[in-house]
Amino acid sequence: MKTLLTVLLSLALGASLLQAAAFEKDAKFRTTKIHISSDKPVGTGSNIFVLDIKKDGKAPIGAKVNVKAFMPAMPGMPAMESKTDAKDLGNGKYEIKLNIAMGGTWQVHIFITPTQGKRSRVKTSINF
Repeated sequence: MKTLLTVLLSLALGASLLQAAAFEKDAKFRTTKIHISSDKPVGTGSNIFVLDIKKDGKAPIGAKVNVKAFMPAMPGMPAMESKTDAKDLGNGKYEIKLNIAMGGTWQVHIFITPTQGKRSRVKTSINF
């Protein structure tokens, strides 16, 4: 009985940990690594993401982060775009709100402007 209870509790804990984030993705360019996550699945309309940014293994302090998500024009459909400035949550974490107009593959460009040094861009995509 004790073993059965232990197995059931382990399964419940494992299932809850799998539900920690509904969306996660890693993006990288040279020495800049970004972990993108959201508590809810990506869908049309307003989406909130948290960016965990590391440059050379360290969190950038005081950097400005801007994000542009876009879908290029296709036959019978105009190009779509959503731009936003990130809110600094501290310790390399930034929150963004993107308005995604429709399902499909959206290109995402993340621009990081440090207080000193060169601006960098990390490219990735979101598909839903």
